[in-house]
Amino acid sequence: MKVRFINARLLTMKNGAHISEGELWVENERISYVGEKKKTTIKFDRIIDCQGNVLMPGFKNAHTHSAMTFLRSYADDLPLKEWLYDKVFPVEARVTVDDIYHLSKLAFAEYVASGITADFDMYYHPEATAKASVDFGFRTVCLGTVTKFKESVPEMVKSFKEINGKNGLVTYRLGFHAEFTTTEEILIALSQAADELKTPIFTHISETAAEVQGCIERHGTTPVMYFEKLGLFNHGGGGFHCVWLTDEEMTIFKKRGLWAVTCPASNAKLSSGVAPIQKMADMGINLAIGTDGAASNNSLDFFKEMFLVTALQKIITKDPKAANPYMILEMATVGGAHAMGLNNADILEAGKLADLIMIDLNKPNMQPINNIIKNLVYSGNISNVALTMINGKILYENGQYFIGEPIENIYQKANEITQRIKTTK
Repeated sequence: MKVRFINARLLTMKNGAHISEGELWVENERISYVGEKKKTTIKFDRIIDCQGNVLMPGFKNAHTHSAMTFLRSYADDLPLKEWLYDKVFPVEARVTVDDIYHLSKLAFAEYVASGITADFDMYYHPEATAKASVDFGFRTVCLGTVTKFKESVPEMVKSFKEINGKNGLVTYRLGFHAEFTTTEEILIALSQAADELKTPIFTHISETAAEVQGCIERHGTTPVMYFEKLGLFNHGGGGFHCVWLTDEEMTIFKKRGLWAVTCPASNAKLSSGVAPIQKMADMGINLAIGTDGAASNNSLDFFKEMFLVTALQKIITKDPKAANPYMILEMATVGGAHAMGLNNADILEAGKLADLIMIDLNKPNMQPINNIIKNLVYSGNISNVALTMINGKILYENGQYFIGEPIENIYQKANEITQRIKTTK
């Protein structure tokens, strides 16, 4: 399939957030040209007139639990520990592999409507998520989720070898849920597996003050220092949330080139705190953004996340210049892609994967056009996503889905699954 986008405002993110005018060509799953208007004899299957709208890389959701859509608005208004142990874990035990497949599709539908073209998905039975991604046409990096209750390091190694290289839309990385849901024996085995595979490790880190205190009581040190001692980050990786990192831990993040993925809506809703993103940026720490799952966030709206990252940093630093929109867009696109290992889907450039979105500027919240970058971060919302293309295929355009099945079927299946899970004893 050959597609030509003409009359576009191009936000390639190649050298930061800058706008130029021109066009973009797609051939099969790759971008074949980005630049000024150009004469060509190529016969395109479709020519799309952008009419001055923005073409940019899709957002990368660098932390989520897609299948947890069934818990949307189910376990609200609770602190993390009570939310997790009293509400989430008991019903999560009733979820089947088939459920994960269908529930993930619901999340993917919400992602593409929000301009998200890839996710870093931390959930059990990654084979189900991988199949859902391929069938839907969505790009997913599956992440291991070993705990002392579920999964094992050998199972993750098996998934690593079976999923990677099988389909271009899906990759797999090693991970564990958190320090407080694993054992030292598990973490040592995981560190050894990472050494053998030469691959990074990701996990939830310092989401709450109580989590940090518990780690100190159990191991005599904070989470990142404990993980560093066990060699978990010898090949890179990173952490999700990172709300309560110490200066010493941030130094380890910088030294190891680790990624700190912030999930501001989830952290705010669970009253976990606000990650020191501007401080980490000033230290040169790698940064990305995630929604977390629908169980703690409820919505999977990336525009909301971007706004909260900047707004909350301005509050905690008491500096209106903190976390400026250019920095936020870098985190939301290039940062997320690199955190997930999607270096071929980070910017709009010839040879890169055609994972892109079109932003409709002909909406009240985008007018007048004083500064498009600031409009995207400060006033943008999902109504501005006019088109989402992944791997060279348009999955969402002008409110319609092109995913091989009616969107109503996905809604119906998710509701049936949720009703069964809630009523099963």
